[in-house]
Amino acid sequence: MRTKINYKAIMNNKPIPSPLLSLVPILVLVSMLAVTIHIFGSDTLAGGSQVCLLTATAFCVLIGMAGFKRSWKDYEKCIIENIGGIGTALIILLLIGALSGTWMICGVVPTLIYYGIQIIDPNFFLVSTCLICAIVSVMTGSSWTTIATIGIALLGIGKAQGFEEGWIAGAIVSGAYFGDKVSPLSDTTVLAASTTGTPLFTHIKYLMFTTIPSMIIALIIFTIAGLSHDSASTLHIAEFTQALGDKFNISIWLMIVPVITAILIAKRVPSIITLFLSTALAIIMATIFQPDLLREIAGEGEGSLQLVKGAMATLFGSTSLDAGNPEINELIGTRGMSGMMDTIWLIICAMCFGGAMTATGMIQSITSVFMKFTKRCVSLVSSTVASGLFMNLTTADQYISIILTGNMFKDIYKKCGYESRLLGRTVEDAVTVTSPLIPWNSCGMTQSTVLGVSTFTYLPYCFFNYISPLMSIFMAAVGYKIVKASRTGNDEKASV
Repeated sequence: MRTKINYKAIMNNKPIPSPLLSLVPILVLVSMLAVTIHIFGSDTLAGGSQVCLLTATAFCVLIGMAGFKRSWKDYEKCIIENIGGIGTALIILLLIGALSGTWMICGVVPTLIYYGIQIIDPNFFLVSTCLICAIVSVMTGSSWTTIATIGIALLGIGKAQGFEEGWIAGAIVSGAYFGDKVSPLSDTTVLAASTTGTPLFTHIKYLMFTTIPSMIIALIIFTIAGLSHDSASTLHIAEFTQALGDKFNISIWLMIVPVITAILIAKRVPSIITLFLSTALAIIMATIFQPDLLREIAGEGEGSLQLVKGAMATLFGSTSLDAGNPEINELIGTRGMSGMMDTIWLIICAMCFGGAMTATGMIQSITSVFMKFTKRCVSLVSSTVASGLFMNLTTADQYISIILTGNMFKDIYKKCGYESRLLGRTVEDAVTVTSPLIPWNSCGMTQSTVLGVSTFTYLPYCFFNYISPLMSIFMAAVGYKIVKASRTGNDEKASV
């Protein structure tokens, strides 16, 4: 059993850097990320960001060892503790990669898209676009995949119907980041929950108190905006559904998979068990409904062994199928467990940076500044939102921003007596959904490039994305569903 590291013992009788000096490693990280993003663009997460984090970690260690009497053993203990604390989250991320691949290949996601896209009515195009992207992103757990596939198709449909591209892109991004924020398959959702020490489904359930009202307001706005437009073409919809129908065996029986998954979630079955059982059920459905696709993925082989090979490849590797439509081909491509490795690598490197900042005392120094503004719950939440936005602006990456913001405020929330789920929700409200609104952020840069729409063009219409952090502050102001943590520190109330 892993021993809990006593950080207070590490800090005992040792000098702590000033808040200004404590910002130096963060500024080094931000500067390196700016150069890396300029060089690598959307491929930054494939290694560039990780190198930046490790370099900033080394810089932090150098300051601590040279000027503040920290030993390498102190850093080693904090880094090991940080990485050990996310062990479960890393397993969940691997299972998410497997689940997203199997849900796609077995036909669950294509069936949802097939029926969902046919509800589009010209007068309700914008609200339908937002809802469809929300459904797809919840099912896939990926805003990037949703925007790069179904989002592009909806952008073409919207343009054909005479909508301005800013409105269309705003509806797409709003819906896509709804799912990215609340889906148990989303790596940012898992990351926010694990960073703040909140059970995954407790985190998701608590998110709903700010996410649902924000989404309802956005849907009302999109509904009003779309009522004055007339239809010009439904050709894109027909082509999209035809391609899906030709490639997959579309069946309502496939909805058994998400229904059972929802039941497991409602029964509060542990995340790892839920994800494993859902993946196993999806594999069974794939052998029943999509055996030809499994054989196509397997390539060489005969009989049942070919199906086993195809299923295994779907679980751990990337798959690429030809549906005769470039947009569909990109949509139905999967990454499996291997597709999660860049995210896992990034998280491990970020944990090293967070451990070094903790061991040096820099996190403690920075949080002492925020403590001055935490007299009430609303000021605490507002400070967290402001910090999350600042990290998104400066680090240019939502993963790093989630980890840094969560680590900075974890002790403050505990000291003030608030549950970890409040911190987890505030971090997601402030970081996850605002990342695509920043042009130099990895999310903003990617979505702008994929859609071919400037970030500043779609920003005013991403209502869900900038209503969410405001809703978080509003809920704190009125005190709705905000309670103090239990005295045992285990957040029993948070798991109710």
